[in-house]
Amino acid sequence: MWGPIRLLLPTRGDLTAMARDPRRDLLAGLTVAIVALPLALGFGVSSGLGAEAGLATAVVAGALAAVFGGSNLQVSGPTGAMTVVLVPIVAQYGPGGVLTVGLIAGVLLIALALLRAGRYMRYVPAPVVEGFTLGIACVIALQQIPSALGVAEADGERVLTVAWHAVRAFTTTPNWTALALAVGVAAAMLAGARWRPGVPFSIIAVITATVVAQLFHLDDAAPIGDLPAGLPAPSLAFLDVGALSSLLAPAVAVAALAALESLLSATVADGMTVGQRHDPDRELFGQGVANLAAPLFGGVPATAAIARTAVNVRTGARSRLAALTHAAVLAVIVFAAAPLVSKIPLAALAGVLLATAIRMVEVGSLRVMAKATRSDALTLVLTAVATVLLDLVYAVILGLLVAGALALRAVAKQARLDQVDLLPDLPGEHSEEERRLLAEHIVAYRIDGPMFFAAAHRFLLELSEVADVHVVILRMSRVTTIDATGALVLKDAVEKLNRRGIVVLTSGIRDTQRQVLDSTGTLELLRSEGREFRTTPEAIAAARRHLEDAGLLPGGPHSTRETVT
Repeated sequence: MWGPIRLLLPTRGDLTAMARDPRRDLLAGLTVAIVALPLALGFGVSSGLGAEAGLATAVVAGALAAVFGGSNLQVSGPTGAMTVVLVPIVAQYGPGGVLTVGLIAGVLLIALALLRAGRYMRYVPAPVVEGFTLGIACVIALQQIPSALGVAEADGERVLTVAWHAVRAFTTTPNWTALALAVGVAAAMLAGARWRPGVPFSIIAVITATVVAQLFHLDDAAPIGDLPAGLPAPSLAFLDVGALSSLLAPAVAVAALAALESLLSATVADGMTVGQRHDPDRELFGQGVANLAAPLFGGVPATAAIARTAVNVRTGARSRLAALTHAAVLAVIVFAAAPLVSKIPLAALAGVLLATAIRMVEVGSLRVMAKATRSDALTLVLTAVATVLLDLVYAVILGLLVAGALALRAVAKQARLDQVDLLPDLPGEHSEEERRLLAEHIVAYRIDGPMFFAAAHRFLLELSEVADVHVVILRMSRVTTIDATGALVLKDAVEKLNRRGIVVLTSGIRDTQRQVLDSTGTLELLRSEGREFRTTPEAIAAARRHLEDAGLLPGGPHSTRETVT
């Protein structure tokens, strides 16, 4: 039992990385803390447990996930997706039920880590992820309507119902002060992000709204209210053993969401950097530890935060020290500035979350999915609609089922076609021609069969590890079908190899594959460098011309690894 656990614990390498460039990490952590403060307050309020719960989560879970998690750059805390799940739990079981759910979810996440379940994240296709993100953004925006309109309470269990009742209440007794503050904060954040992306306009807008509310005595702008000056002592007083069985189902949903969002965020962080790769099982373990501890201090269930992680990466973070600094800065704010934070208007926090929801929607990614294939577009739309109308975990399950069914349909349909490879191919697995190519540091990969979500990630993993090679030729004449995920993974593989100085050429791309490759920008990447060829011999000739021009033709044979996928 100790062996699997030891593999999930922090290593000496983590400490070494933290000492490598502490100045950059400290600055990145401070920046993330400034961005995270209004989000932690807002998500705490939205969850129903109050702003203090959001701060406690950001401090406790943020620190523990940074130490025990599987990513060097991940930032954890309360998130909008988790808030969406928690609202109905609070309504049904109360605050104590939410804390108990977080505790159980922590145990489940640790169990998933010990079972090595993190690897299965690769099977979630891109349209499901995009639809899930779009649905969450819609739900977060709908949740903020009551606070943005200054409506104290709105009836209903579903966010659409609550938002509709809030709008009706506002038309009866309008609160223009709250609306103006919410719209002003959201507009300042959105405009500021386009004008000066590096400036934390969220905290500037919130401070301005608070000062205006205090100077002009805007009584219609309800504040957060009193906050404790510090974290409460850890306690299990909330735990009701008799209610554990009834809370198991909500805890499974919370654990599933925490696992999904955390691993998605870690994957995004890897894609934004060179040389970083997270450990999915250790990431689940870190989130489990964080969720075990956060409820003891009154915190809500936590997960990795994609937006805060992105800020961390963009501001130059290199190690876990940045996320730890973020948690430490928020802890200082909790202890030193609670009276000031308590005066922030709820409408201003609603504006922050409205802007956050809008910025979560990547129009370019949605356009890519819509143009790729009808199956990808259908999967995205169904996942998004289910996220708004149903439970988030059910929405992801539905998206996976739809994506799997459509993928199987595409494979079956392709299998019924009479496939004839009209392009010349290299003879034999270890032919004389192949040995000559290897001696020249050229390797040719033949991709057989369908290239969609599951197979695509295996392809990227194997291709990105190729060594001692100057040119890679991807022979694609035998690719039977490719979806948006496969095309994006192919593009990512080409970019990673290019960054390492390896030229990538392709041959035999079928006309039926061009639409999805073009919509994702993969085809443009190859065309711009003149690296797409009709046949494999043409690609080989181009590879040799490139080596001659670069003076890279070797004087003798060299050994290199060839992988056939």
